[in-house]
Amino acid sequence: MTTDTPTGVREINADEITATIAELCQEATHFLPEDVVASIERARDTEQSELGKQVLVEILQNVDIAKNEQLPLCQDTGTTVVIVELGQDVHIVGGLLTDAINAGVAKGYTEGYLRASMVDHPFSSRVNTKDNTPAVVHVDIVPGDGLKLKVLPKGGGCENMSAFKVFLPSAGKEPIVDFVLRTIEESGGNPCPPLIVGVGVGGSSEYAMYLAKKGVIRSVDNPSPDAETAEFERELLERVNALGVGPQAVGGINTALAVNIETYPTHITAMPVAVNLQCHSARLKEAEL
Repeated sequence: MTTDTPTGVREINADEITATIAELCQEATHFLPEDVVASIERARDTEQSELGKQVLVEILQNVDIAKNEQLPLCQDTGTTVVIVELGQDVHIVGGLLTDAINAGVAKGYTEGYLRASMVDHPFSSRVNTKDNTPAVVHVDIVPGDGLKLKVLPKGGGCENMSAFKVFLPSAGKEPIVDFVLRTIEESGGNPCPPLIVGVGVGGSSEYAMYLAKKGVIRSVDNPSPDAETAEFERELLERVNALGVGPQAVGGINTALAVNIETYPTHITAMPVAVNLQCHSARLKEAEL
């Protein structure tokens, strides 16, 4: 239940968040976003490698099977990353926001028979939590009285290929290009290309990684609104696809569907750069309460 208080602050009940997250978890693992499907179709039509083209055909067949049979797109239903855009005029009632999100993840994964992949005590016993909790939750405070929830089931194969480095501020663009290309080339088939490549530049070490994660959830058809950054994205995508890694690393001209760069002002002494790779099964579902 959502209500408007006399003071103008909008109340959203934690139970509504839980129910929404549960639904998003199941939908995200079964339905690939339309922009990603269209991009893979374009890659299929342009791929010059016969083996690479066949891989893309089979990827699209898998998309149809998952949608029609209500099956997960991939057996690895991932770490549940939840990005929250919380309006500053919203008050969550009936429980804590993170508790509501984790309850929704547990409900969605157990009732949807999705693979639970999260383990506790990661450096020792690594005991499975049985319901894919806890989620990795990022909260951005935004103007207004809305609440947007974005659920990203992030597979281990692509997430394991993440990379971070701090460059000298005088380095310019070329070391960033070399770093991104080396990360992708050394990853080979592990992140399941064709990829969406998120690149975070600026901020601090942990914020650059967050920027890269935000990059992989941006639509493949939505270049940066900054003209200089958008041109750099086009340049990087061309260089990535020239590597010849290709779909599922069998060779070809479609190693990546998009390179999305997110930037933030940074300290005068540093240029943090992070790379986060998203596999072709770029699962994402969102809702606004």
